[in-house]
Amino acid sequence: MNNIPVVKLGLIAVSRDCFPIQLSEKRRAAIMEAYKGDLYECPVTVENEKDMEKALEDVNKAECNALVVFLGNFGPETPETLIAERFDGPCMYVSAAEGDGDMINGRGDAYCGMLNCSYNLKMRHLQAYIPEYPVGRADDIAKMIADFVPIARAVIGVHNLKIITFGPRPQDFFACNAPIKGLYELGVEIEENSELDLLVAFKEHENDPRIPEVCADMAKEMGEGKYYADLNEKMAQFELTLLDWAEAHKGARKYVAFADKCWPAFPSQFGFEPCYVNSRLASRGIPVSCEVDIYGALSEYIGLCISNDAVTLLDINNSVPQYIYDEDIKGKYDYKLTDTFMGFHCGNTPACKMCESRAVKYQLIQHRLLEPEGSEPDFTRGTLEGDIAASDITFYRLQCNSEGELVSYVAEGEVLDVPTRSFGGIGIFAIKEMGRFYRHVLIEGNFPHHGAVMFGHYGKIFYEVVKFLGLDVKKIGYNQPAGVRYPTENPWG
Repeated sequence: MNNIPVVKLGLIAVSRDCFPIQLSEKRRAAIMEAYKGDLYECPVTVENEKDMEKALEDVNKAECNALVVFLGNFGPETPETLIAERFDGPCMYVSAAEGDGDMINGRGDAYCGMLNCSYNLKMRHLQAYIPEYPVGRADDIAKMIADFVPIARAVIGVHNLKIITFGPRPQDFFACNAPIKGLYELGVEIEENSELDLLVAFKEHENDPRIPEVCADMAKEMGEGKYYADLNEKMAQFELTLLDWAEAHKGARKYVAFADKCWPAFPSQFGFEPCYVNSRLASRGIPVSCEVDIYGALSEYIGLCISNDAVTLLDINNSVPQYIYDEDIKGKYDYKLTDTFMGFHCGNTPACKMCESRAVKYQLIQHRLLEPEGSEPDFTRGTLEGDIAASDITFYRLQCNSEGELVSYVAEGEVLDVPTRSFGGIGIFAIKEMGRFYRHVLIEGNFPHHGAVMFGHYGKIFYEVVKFLGLDVKKIGYNQPAGVRYPTENPWG
């Protein structure tokens, strides 16, 4: 995936000049030994502002794009905070626990120093990542650094992202009509285009010499009998159109995501549904959200950076029927019926996240709407359909609401190994206390029907990312466990 940042971490130790500098340097060396990933050790220990400038010059020369600022002792409050102010990238602040020397000349008081450090960061209105318990010995700090990598990757990605759209956001999908004001607050750039622009670019790619190679790759990915051979050439043409547009329109940004209008005009004019192509791009690290859902694309991109894996965007679609629950869930899984729901989209989920039975098919709903009754599917073909494979998941979204405020939610759960007996790219999802979460976060928070999915449990990291991006923690919803009421939940049920 070359559409997400590669994090190059630098480690800068700081030292209060009335404490032994050797204490910070010795503890910095211990972190370097304990951490097994890529970590650049800055040789400059920061005691004053001049040292801060030298340290920043050094880590910039080493091409670091994220920093760990380590309080090996109490730490100099102004220089250590200026690091975050002047460095062009995310910073994490951690501090040393005692226990590696005598408690007279070997005591660093970094536990105390972290308090003043956080206070100074706040006074300067600086965002930095401070772990839940930011004090530890070398092996503890190494674990905190490992947690920081996906956070840094997501923050760097968002600050260098351009979202490219095609088509107006659709009527009757007001959930996709969120204000773009929040994008600029996050540092995201946007380029909005007409569907005609995309159609012109698509026609210009007719007979592109790269098409046969893409067709062969599509056939290999799906396997014989699981795709429409007569559609592959058009879909390959469309895939190349999007990839070339992304490259030509990045501008000053490094990374891209798409939000495209996929119906009702698209299939009749392009000759197919775009879902399978969208799934292929998503599997390669370029999210393409449906229905011009700009914040859906942004959410997908954040999840891609966090998980370093393919993601998807689904409708929070339908309840699980009682008979399916009784037959395949009750007594086999520890979930109530109201903990479950079905996540669905026409066919944009990457093939690698679906069961082996997945295949390129046609969009049943659009076939009803757009093609003659009783006819064989024609231009409504092109969806990737099948059940989503069983997996741990994180369901989440970052959104700008109708008041122009950035809001978010996140919940961990799983896709159950239960047949859906339905159509589309679809899975049975289970999240503890989903019914209450649905009512008191999703409905009450006015969140739209689209939710993004990471395949794994990443709630902790996502929560830290949106905090780093500036969200008020009161604007981040999550599923409360049984026995813990939401503020507006009726105490009598």
